[in-house]
Formats: sequence, structure tokens, C-alpha cells
Amino acid sequence: MALAVRVLCEEVYGVGDTIGGETMQFITETEAGGLFLGRVWNPEVGGPCVVTLRDGQVIDITSATAPTVSDICDMDDPADYVSTAPGRNLGSLDAISGAEVAPETLHLIAPCDLQVVKACGVTFAASMVERVIEERAAGNPALAAEIRARISTTIGNSLREIRAGSDEAARVKTALIAEGLWSQYLEVGIGPDAEVFSKAPVLSSVGPGAQVGLHPISVWNNPEPEVVLAVSSRGRIVGATLGNDVNLRDVEGRSALLLSKAKDNNASCAIGPMIRLFDATYTLDDVRSAKLDLTVTGPDGYDLRGHSSMAEISRDPEGLVRQTLGRHHQYPDGFMLFLGTLFAPTQDRDVPGEGFTHKVGDVVSIRSEGLGQLVNTVGLSTECPEWTFGLRALLRNLAGRGLI
Repeated sequence: MALAVRVLCEEVYGVGDTIGGETMQFITETEAGGLFLGRVWNPEVGGPCVVTLRDGQVIDITSATAPTVSDICDMDDPADYVSTAPGRNLGSLDAISGAEVAPETLHLIAPCDLQVVKACGVTFAASMVERVIEERAAGNPALAAEIRARISTTIGNSLREIRAGSDEAARVKTALIAEGLWSQYLEVGIGPDAEVFSKAPVLSSVGPGAQVGLHPISVWNNPEPEVVLAVSSRGRIVGATLGNDVNLRDVEGRSALLLSKAKDNNASCAIGPMIRLFDATYTLDDVRSAKLDLTVTGPDGYDLRGHSSMAEISRDPEGLVRQTLGRHHQYPDGFMLFLGTLFAPTQDRDVPGEGFTHKVGDVVSIRSEGLGQLVNTVGLSTECPEWTFGLRALLRNLAGRGLI
């Protein structure tokens, strides 16, 4: 099993934002034929509006019946509601996609609102091995190449086809413990219990076009392109979108107890461009076979292209939802669930043996056919716009507009 990111032959382009002189598009004309649900920041009302797409136009469907995306996701038939809900035309998708992300402009924001943002880790064999390497390197990227060469063949080749939680997985665990190679990451990778953690506070996620943030203490980090499920309070998966689970490899590598510091910082969670609701044109089976293409374009001319295939996930999406919600834990406003990634970049960017890490100004593009494209620019969490619009602000805004 190759641990390095596989290089793509094709280019990944679109419209609405620009990278390297090429035009980028959040949702293509073909994809726009699907049923999308999202949010925009509307300066006219000083807050968010719930929107959908119709014939390339962004339609505001916010109402007292459904003032939030969470309300719609909890309906018996979200797709039917969104397809027939009356609304107001806010303008073309192209124009709104290309707008500056600023309080005074109409622009797309993260498509979730009241939902808790959860994430699954170590759900792919390749990323599982890389987490073991992070742990053994104790956050030191200079040691990673040496450790990777020493253990990747032993662990990687033996775990690729193992079904998590199976009797075979238990036997492999026993063998690896005997060899001194067992790890807490292998426990959640092939053991009965998945890793599910809280990625970001409610309403803190950023959307397409926004900056994504790195904690300034980190010197070894990377994007994590993932499919994100929209799940109702009853555990029903109603749609999917894309996400960047920004990861600080050195921080988590020093100690798994630093997971929250590694994962949850200002602007460290990007979701978008919009939720594609499941209907006859796009279903959970499309998610299971989805392919994600990632491009990182640096201000220094650096270009990285990677790929993640949902067909290689070690746990089924429905199983991950069941491990998240049940009698043991409820989410009355629903939740968004990152499904994990195959992407684990190991090729060197600057220093030989230290692998890939971000630079401020990197432009990260995540694309998957059917779900669109999520584009963000990397900054420091301390320099990205502060998160100020929380639950109290949302409730006051909706109340002031007569929606609650």
C-alpha cells in the first residue's frame, strides 16, 4: 500500500474564485441540477438566510416554518420541502460565489447552523498508519520518515483489507501487541469502537471562500478533505457536503490528549459549499463511491494534488452514524459528521524528511463530483476573522426578523 498521496493526472478547475489564474466554481451547472440546501450571509438582515439553488439562482427560502437548516433536515421529507418552498431570488450562484467573504457582502457561508459538528478519525488504512507514525514521532516531523520506513510495510500491508471490529481484526491486534506495534490509533482503526470526536462548536464552521486557520504553534499540519454527512436528530442521513478537517499533526502527535487543541481552533473547520440533499439523483450509495480531489497551491509556486476515495473507507457511513447517535447520546438539533480521509501527505515540501506542511497563503481546493467544490485560503487562527456570531446572536437575529 502506498502511503504517499497519489498524483492526479487531471486538472481541477471551476468558476467563481481564482487560483493560479484559472477560474474556480463551487457548484457546476451539471451539479446544480441536484437539490442543494445551504446558507448565505445577508447584510440586508444582518444575519444568515437559508437558501437553495434553482436554475443557477440562489433562492432564499427562510421562513417561520423553517428558519434554520437544522429545521429542514429534521423534516420527514427535507427534499420535498426544499424543492417546493416559496422563496426570493438573491442573485446568480456565480455572482454570489465570487463575492468577497465580508460582513457587508452577500456570500455563501457554512451550510449548517444548529447542528453539532462531529468527526470520525482513523477510518482509512493509510491515514491509520500515518497516525501511528505521528504518535511514534511524538510530533517531530524529522523522525517521521525514518519511522515510516521501519513500520509502514509491517502495519500497512497487513491492515488494508481488515474489517474493523471483526474476529480477524482481533487476531491481528493480538499479533501486533506481541510485536510491540500496537497503538491507540490501531485500536480505533480496526477495533470495535470508532473514533468520533467533537470537531467544532455550533455555528463556528467557515464556508467556501473563507480563510481556514492554523494554530500558530504548529509547524507540521495538513488539510483533510472529507465527505460530511448531514444527519437529523433521529439519526437519518439526509444529505452530504464537503469538509476540510484542518489537522495539526505535530500537536496531536505529541499526545492524543491534545486532540482538541489540534482540531478545534478559530476557522479550523470548513464545510461547504452546500448540502446536497438525498433524492433520486444522489443517494448514500453515491457517497460510498465518492472520489475527492484535493489541490493545494502555495504562494511559493508549490503545487500538491491528492486523492481520497470513499470506496476505501474501513467503516460504513451508516455504522459511523450509529456509533455517534443512539440511546447513549442524542442530538436534538441533528449533527454534521466528517467521515475521515485517506489523504495523508508524506512527500517533502521544504526540508528533506519532514514531509508536507502548510504555508500561510496556501489555497486549498476540495472537489467531488456531485457535491461541488470547497475552496479556502490558509491563514493563522490568530489572524483569521474572529468568530463572533454565535447562538445568542442567531436567536436575536431570527427573533428580530419575526422568524421565531
